[in-house]
Amino acid sequence: MEEIKVGEVFTIVDEAEEEQAVEVLAKVTIENIDYVGVSFTEDIQDDSEDDIDIFFLKIDEDGDLSAIESDEEFEKVSEAFDAIIEEEEE
Repeated sequence: MEEIKVGEVFTIVDEAEEEQAVEVLAKVTIENIDYVGVSFTEDIQDDSEDDIDIFFLKIDEDGDLSAIESDEEFEKVSEAFDAIIEEEEE
């Protein structure tokens, strides 16, 4: 997979095996691992920024996306993305 960039839209398969379009809202690297924060494009178009759900995905060395597996890893990524969002709001 090619490098994923902020603003890029791509399709993922959700838990119900349905395809969903998501947009990359932010990207961060923590301990040499890349992560992206994504949201469903439908939610972005319908809601204000305060109402959208953001999901974090890990990018492996092949450029493939996977779920974050531990609560500790999720907390690190969530805090990093919160810092990015706060910087953008300033």
